[in-house]
Amino acid sequence: MDPCDPCEAVLLETPGDPFASADAVVALVDEHGALLNCSPGMQRLLGYGPSELPGLRWTDLLASEADVARFRECCRKDEAVFLTSVHLRHRDGGGVEVRLRAHRLDALDGEPQWLVQTETVEAAHLGDLRRALLRGLFTESPYIIDVFDDRLRFLAQNRSQRRASGFASQVVGRTMREAAPSGLLDMDALEARQRHVLTTGEALIATEVHGHVPESPRRDAVWSETIVPLRGGSGKVVALAHLVLDVTEEARARERLHLINEASARIGSDLDVMHTAKELTDVAVPRFADYAYVNLLDTVLRGRYPHTGTGVEAVPLRRAAQSVRPGGVVDLGVTDGAIDSIASAPDSRSARALASGAPLLLTGDELYTEFVTAVPYRAALTRERGVRSWLLVPMHARGAALGTVVFIRRAQDNPFDAEDILLAEEFVARAGVCIDNASRYTYERTTASALQRSLLPQRLPDLKAVEGVSRYLPAGGEAVLGGAWFDVIRLSSARVGLVVGDAAGSGLRSAVTMGGLRRAVRTLADLDLSPEELLTGLDEQVRRFQDDQGAGPDGAAGTTCLYAVYDPVSRRCALAGAGHPRPTRMTTDGRATLMDMPVGPPLGTGGVPFECVEVTLDDGDVLVLHTAGLSEPQKDGAGADLEVLGEVLSALGSVRRSQPHRLASDLGEFCDAILCRMLPNPPQKDVALLAARVHGLEPDLHAAWELTDEWEVVGQAREMASRKLDDWGLGELGDTTQLLVSELVTNAIRYGRPPIRLRLIRDRNLICEVSDSSSTSPHVRRALETDEGGRGLFLVANLAELWGTRYHERGKSIWAEQSLEALRL
Repeated sequence: MDPCDPCEAVLLETPGDPFASADAVVALVDEHGALLNCSPGMQRLLGYGPSELPGLRWTDLLASEADVARFRECCRKDEAVFLTSVHLRHRDGGGVEVRLRAHRLDALDGEPQWLVQTETVEAAHLGDLRRALLRGLFTESPYIIDVFDDRLRFLAQNRSQRRASGFASQVVGRTMREAAPSGLLDMDALEARQRHVLTTGEALIATEVHGHVPESPRRDAVWSETIVPLRGGSGKVVALAHLVLDVTEEARARERLHLINEASARIGSDLDVMHTAKELTDVAVPRFADYAYVNLLDTVLRGRYPHTGTGVEAVPLRRAAQSVRPGGVVDLGVTDGAIDSIASAPDSRSARALASGAPLLLTGDELYTEFVTAVPYRAALTRERGVRSWLLVPMHARGAALGTVVFIRRAQDNPFDAEDILLAEEFVARAGVCIDNASRYTYERTTASALQRSLLPQRLPDLKAVEGVSRYLPAGGEAVLGGAWFDVIRLSSARVGLVVGDAAGSGLRSAVTMGGLRRAVRTLADLDLSPEELLTGLDEQVRRFQDDQGAGPDGAAGTTCLYAVYDPVSRRCALAGAGHPRPTRMTTDGRATLMDMPVGPPLGTGGVPFECVEVTLDDGDVLVLHTAGLSEPQKDGAGADLEVLGEVLSALGSVRRSQPHRLASDLGEFCDAILCRMLPNPPQKDVALLAARVHGLEPDLHAAWELTDEWEVVGQAREMASRKLDDWGLGELGDTTQLLVSELVTNAIRYGRPPIRLRLIRDRNLICEVSDSSSTSPHVRRALETDEGGRGLFLVANLAELWGTRYHERGKSIWAEQSLEALRL
């Protein structure tokens, strides 16, 4: 057949862009019947303009319900192509009977679409068809297009085919078998497909066909092939249009886009630097590389601000994460967390890449050559592991160098190319932002945690009367400061103060408030105030904070505090609370009970005065003081939280009864067990926990004498104190102690009121205490040379390590302590 002879024919399907042809009568329909696109020929057939198409449905264009049902029934069949007769509805109300031919097209998301054509179209000459193809698809299409006659001889080719195959115009009139180079295509299979179309008259669409396309440089190319019948005026198939599209690059582009989307979704799921680096390598392996690893600057891993500029050569690179294809081993001799000495060298490729910001691509042979002299063992590993392509991408974020990422492929015929470099740079850049965020978060949280802990006791005092163990947990989730605190305070006469508090709000302001309140508690405790008096003074301090800082959600008002004072001589414990959870007492037999005590309002909120309660504790009893963040809020309120804590402590108490030697000796395990059972997840609010085991002072370690207000008792007091010191083996302190006793008793006789009481206590220090019924405040004054008195307290202040005055309901007590450290040595 001569290609210029007239022949009535039409192209029924042109998958390249069928909607661009003025003569095509084509519509694109999804599986739900929505009209996705419509060619100009179909618009003319139905009487619609382009602006009237949006919103129309294909099923609205069918004239009857029977036609709709027939079309949908055909769509439901598992067929690639079907043919049915229907009536189309014209815009003006008329209709036309046509034969619809629909071809199934599989969309990327798995939902099919249908390319629908009619056979009621204007006839055209084959020469006109050829000219139309030359004007449109034939000249500009990415397809490789050939037109064959019914004997499978060439009638025409487009430019893409001539470029790809090297065919010239002389192939017209020859068959593909005659014109194609030997071994280029499977001619038998191709001719079978073409003859099938000639015989059946049905277009053939084959996607995901694997093989070799001349224009593709890859052996594993994938193409889509379409063979379209061309009909004459009688309806007979008189020619074929054969279209081939190399979709290898398109498939790779979709894979790259999917990788980028997956990297965006998976990388940066939390604010942990190591975990984020591992997410990056897991995304890359095995779909992009056989092996990948991340080296980060040591400063980044340690949560310090990264270096900016090019001065990074002095900072070591540490292996943060690595991933390998299942069954593969390409670790190159560096484990997670170790410093990569090769990459850390000042003149290494990693250092140069970090300074320049440019990626580096090497073949396996180039990598081996670089390592073979400087690092033979690394070169041997490179050769042994079969490294074929090595890509290094520097990681930067916000102008700062973070580290390097290396991707390795082992396949000889699939090395990294320019597009792979762009893809690697894309998700390394995304991961860099996430790692930078995680590093900065680590830095800020470390700084915040250091500030928080600097405001808390660095270590609890070593006391005979109280064994204290504390735990502090910052709030999880966000890098914020909290206001929870605890403290153990040495008081006069071997007494011990226990404090747990929680400043209102969160953040820096709350932490600053906490630090101020902790110092205020220590100052008030040094005045030897009772618990209710201390809370009253602390309440006034909170009100001053409110005046200075202003009211608001982060104000000091609403702070809670619990203060307890334990006296080991009397074994009495006095407690008072301000809006704080009540403590729990665990007795020596392992039974846990909530302390029965009144709890006043939170500090700074006003209300009734604070009340104090006193209880007697047995040796070995444990007091558990904590903040409200220890347990998550329950549906029935805070009381349920305390009940849960009581249940946990009771369970631990049963362990104590069965293993008294273990739990009784390790309060640290006791606290850890409480936190583990009460807080299986990170707390939403910071938590302070203080466990204190109390011990009474043995009777032979303290002595007391009632004295009269006569001057003769001063000498008697000195003698009694001297004898007691001899009993304790502290005769070396006899002279100093006699002088202290003499001055304190004399001061009580002269300025105080009976009854007068002398007490000696041997704790870690030697304590001398004289009490009387007067509340007169003593003070040290500088006596003149001519004064006969006024030097007593001055001597006491110089002889004693510590001294002070404690007031109580029946007067006051003046005490003085002497250190026993020198005697222990």
